[in-house]
Amino acid sequence: MRIIFMGTPDFAVFPLESLLLSRYEVVAVYTPPGRPVGRGRSLVPSPVKQTAQAWNLSLVQPSSLKDAAAVAQLAAFKPDVIVVAAYGQILTQAVLDLPALGCVNIHPSLLPRHRGASPVAASILAGDEFSGVSIMRMDAGLDTGPVLLRAPVAIAPYDTTSSLTTKLSLVASRLLLEVLVRLPRGEITPQPQNEAEATYSGTLSKQDGEIDWHLPAVVLGRRVRAFQPWPGCYTRWQGRRLEIVRAVPLLGMDALEVGRVVALGRKDAAFGIGTGDGVLGVMEVQLEGKRAMPAAEFLRGQRQIIGAVLLD
Repeated sequence: MRIIFMGTPDFAVFPLESLLLSRYEVVAVYTPPGRPVGRGRSLVPSPVKQTAQAWNLSLVQPSSLKDAAAVAQLAAFKPDVIVVAAYGQILTQAVLDLPALGCVNIHPSLLPRHRGASPVAASILAGDEFSGVSIMRMDAGLDTGPVLLRAPVAIAPYDTTSSLTTKLSLVASRLLLEVLVRLPRGEITPQPQNEAEATYSGTLSKQDGEIDWHLPAVVLGRRVRAFQPWPGCYTRWQGRRLEIVRAVPLLGMDALEVGRVVALGRKDAAFGIGTGDGVLGVMEVQLEGKRAMPAAEFLRGQRQIIGAVLLD
């Protein structure tokens, strides 16, 4: 079986490596061109590019798959199947029609719930008990194709987007291998998605991480977890960005003024901040220009934050 793999972030690495370790023939790896990051605007290779280079695989980085030359180059690899995992580019119908077994997409949610760009963060924001992995046969829509296989994954109370993505990537690796064994044998019946149950997740922006202290502590606790590692959940302290890296809602405490900071003296949360409903216990923070640190350590150098009111 000749496989083309398309992907970009860390989520896609385990599935790619599972193909290689299982000795599948990955004839090419597609990943978008690098984007300039940081003050130096240097190009940083994607995790999938780094993996492809480490395995000495044929690597292709087209800016688009819409032009005829890109499609012709893709067709020259004569793929039996194209595997897509968070690639970040739209596949045209000409590309979708190329492989005999079709294009299969690994999506980190239980479709049709949380289609779109940020399904892992969306599942945490929604307070879902389960996320999961769906492998679907791609069509022209946005995550609308029939599902080949799916597997649920429980969301732990401490899971962030980062930790949950790792869990989902590992499950995706196993599920992908099962699909590639059973699909050519005709052992999988694609299941159409129920459009009435569909929800969508948009692309996260830096502004999404700004904290509105009028929201309930439970909601803010989810946002802190959902926005790790990007875009981070942050407020302002003395004109500097203060990121809340880890936090826990404390619903049994007396109500505080919204945004008011109080000392707690707890091992898990050194200080708390009043919200629209309950108190958010802060466990770890990162002040702009500094490293991330436990809240207790932060307080030793910034004691004057106690009693302050943090408002957006």
